[in-house]
Amino acid sequence: MKNRITELFSVQYPIVQAGMIWCSGWELASAVSNAGALGIIGAGSMYPDILRQHIQKCKHATSQPFAVNVPMLYPDIEQLMDIIIAEKVKIVFTSAGNPATWTPKLKSAGITVVHVISNVKFALKAQQAGVDAIVAEGFEAGGHNGREETTTLCLVPAVRQAVDLPLIAAGGISTGKSMLAAFALGAEAVQMGSRFVASVESSAHENFKQKVISCNDGDTMLSLKALAPVRLIKNNFYHQVHDAEQRCATKEELKTLLGRARAKRGMFEGDMDEGELEIGQVSSVIKEIKPAAEIVQDVWNEFINTKKMLAELF
Repeated sequence: MKNRITELFSVQYPIVQAGMIWCSGWELASAVSNAGALGIIGAGSMYPDILRQHIQKCKHATSQPFAVNVPMLYPDIEQLMDIIIAEKVKIVFTSAGNPATWTPKLKSAGITVVHVISNVKFALKAQQAGVDAIVAEGFEAGGHNGREETTTLCLVPAVRQAVDLPLIAAGGISTGKSMLAAFALGAEAVQMGSRFVASVESSAHENFKQKVISCNDGDTMLSLKALAPVRLIKNNFYHQVHDAEQRCATKEELKTLLGRARAKRGMFEGDMDEGELEIGQVSSVIKEIKPAAEIVQDVWNEFINTKKMLAELF
C-alpha cells in the first residue's frame, strides 16, 4: 500500500509498533522493521548510554527504517535527544509533553517528527509546532493516556476533521479488522502496542507476556490520572492505587506509592503482584505469543481480506 504514511516512513505496510517502556528494545524494533512495518525503540525506560546501544544494535539488525519514541517527561531528555541526533536516527515519536519544545531542533537535524496526542487541542498544537504526522491515541490504550478518556472511535474522526496531517490511529487496535475500522474513520496507519508486547521479540518478562494473554475484558483500568494516566492490569499494586485514589490521596502520596522502578519491577522483572503492569484493553482478545513478523503479516492479511469481504457485500 502507498499512502502518506508509508511514503513518509519508507515502509511497506502502514503499521507502527508502539515504543513501549520495558517492552520495545532493539530486537522487537528491528524484527518489526524487517517485516515491512515501522519498529520503534522505546526510550522511556532507558538511560542515555543504553539507548545508544539499542540504536546501534538496531542499525546492525535491520537495513529498514526504524524510529525512537521519547516521552518528554523523561528527566534526561536532553541527553537522549543529543544521542538520537548524533546516531542519525531518521524518525522520532514524541509523547507526554509539548511538541514545540523539541520539534524544531529535531527537524533541523533532518529528522521526521511524529507526536502522540489524546485530544483535538493537542492535535492542533502539534500541527502548529510543525510535526510531520500525529498519533491519535484513544483511552483504550495502555501507557500514558488522555485524562478525557476519549475512545479511539471518537478521537480519530475528530482529529481527522481538525487537522490535515498524516494520521496514525492507536488504542484498541490489534487485528486487521480493527485496522480497517481505523482507516474508515480517517486514519492512514495504525500503531499497536499491546499486540507487540505479546511477541517473541518483546523484551517484556515472560510472566508479563503470559499475564497479557490471560486477560479478560474488565481486567484493566485507567489509573494514576493525577500523575500521568496509565492503564493497568488489576493486581495488588493496582488495588493499592485504587484505594489511595478513592480516599483522594495527594500527588505526593501517589508518587510515594509508585516509588521508583515500579514498572520495571512488573513488566521487565516479572513481579505480577507488586509491579506496575501497563497494557491496553485489547489485551482481552490477545491469546497468543507470536513472532513479530507473523503479527505484522497476520494483521495485514486480515486487513486486505476484510476489505475485500466488505466490498463484496455492498
